[in-house]
Amino acid sequence: MTSETPRSEPVSAVGEFGLIERLARRLRPPDQDVVVGIGDDAAVVRLGRGRHLLATCDVQVAGVHFLANRVDPFALGRRCAAVNLSDIAAMGGRPTHFLVSLGLPPETPVAFVERLYEGLAQEAARFGADVVGGNVSRSPVLFIDLTLLGEAGDQVLRRSGARPGDRVLVTGRLGASAAGLAVLAQPGLEASEDDRARVLEAHLTPTPRLLEAGAIVATGGATAMLDVSDGLAQDLGHLCDESGVGVRVWAGSLPVDEATRRVARAAGRDPLEWAVGGGEDYELLFTARPEAVEALIAAVGRAAGTPVSVIGEILPAERGRWLVLPDGREVALGVRGWSHF
Repeated sequence: MTSETPRSEPVSAVGEFGLIERLARRLRPPDQDVVVGIGDDAAVVRLGRGRHLLATCDVQVAGVHFLANRVDPFALGRRCAAVNLSDIAAMGGRPTHFLVSLGLPPETPVAFVERLYEGLAQEAARFGADVVGGNVSRSPVLFIDLTLLGEAGDQVLRRSGARPGDRVLVTGRLGASAAGLAVLAQPGLEASEDDRARVLEAHLTPTPRLLEAGAIVATGGATAMLDVSDGLAQDLGHLCDESGVGVRVWAGSLPVDEATRRVARAAGRDPLEWAVGGGEDYELLFTARPEAVEALIAAVGRAAGTPVSVIGEILPAERGRWLVLPDGREVALGVRGWSHF
């Protein structure tokens, strides 16, 4: 007799997050030293004496995350590092060491890989991290898989600390990465060179908000935090799920810069759509008690010069999740954003 794999629905039917939940149920409960396991921006392991190890990983795949024949390998290396650095920032930690696994088709130019590593090493060093090892394998498709370790003290910010009455805040700007992707996808888009450069920088080489995260943690005023990678609506949904709360977001308060608005008009798109569901902005999305908001905004400004916007409020779970449009209408926030399946 031959064994056959049981017929099963494809991963596309359960989705990225449904798949993660199913896989997590097949693992034994973590040891007592694991403070945060599956379900946050990074795992957190207690080391003792007020120290915690942070660990995160992310893979970038040609044809899914980038086009190998159109991307600058130096910028790609910077971006790969930044995506992981942003996860450490979201926990309020400090990055330390990278491990890099490369899957390379045999025809990959050596110069491409060298430039990729130069960009990766530069972005890592910019925030005090280094590359300490990894692996290289033959692969039918190019991919870069990074693992990043970090450290944190007693104040590790999670997604699960938001409470009704908290304000919702976000660093920087939203929608710019989606605007940059639109410029790449539509080379003939009528936009100024300055606008193109601004949104392309946001998409290709995002800045991980580590300085900002350090300032947020130092104030002690934030209650929950994560980074905006899958899109504001989807990531805010993760925070609500973990905290057991609802939310009201004020669309008129979302920080969308003029370059993004102009590119959106040229592309025939609504900039609000990009701000709410575009994803890959890698800004910090966090919550705080109302009395802590002013000090948090000031602290981030002093540390990094980055603006912080108050964009909503946390509600009891039974009140739901809402987006208040500029005309005052409330619509369901829904699930907008990136999913691999």
